[in-house]
Amino acid sequence: MPSGSSPKRERQYEHIKDSAEERGASAGRAKEMAARTVNKQRAQAGETKSSRSGSGKGGGSSSRSGGRSRSSGGGSSRSGPTRDELYDEAKRKGIEGRSSMNKDQLARALGH
Repeated sequence: MPSGSSPKRERQYEHIKDSAEERGASAGRAKEMAARTVNKQRAQAGETKSSRSGSGKGGGSSSRSGGRSRSSGGGSSRSGPTRDELYDEAKRKGIEGRSSMNKDQLARALGH
């Protein structure tokens, strides 16, 4: 851990390192994972000297990482209304079974 780290970050680092080792990571890999995780969280919380707080290779908010974009239809190359918009239209038109339909099925049922 860098000098000047808070006791909280020290505990966090140890916890992450120990957890990684329990899951079978080597000691070196566990230390690396813990350091990267804690350093990222320190940067996002503004606890580092760097002016790039919260930025990384991926950019954007960490709350979005690992998930799909806001449209729940799948690929980002699709255009047109979102699944939720199609669902709302189907609801207004009283289409049965709409809650279990995906975006393509909703579009077909609505004649899009």
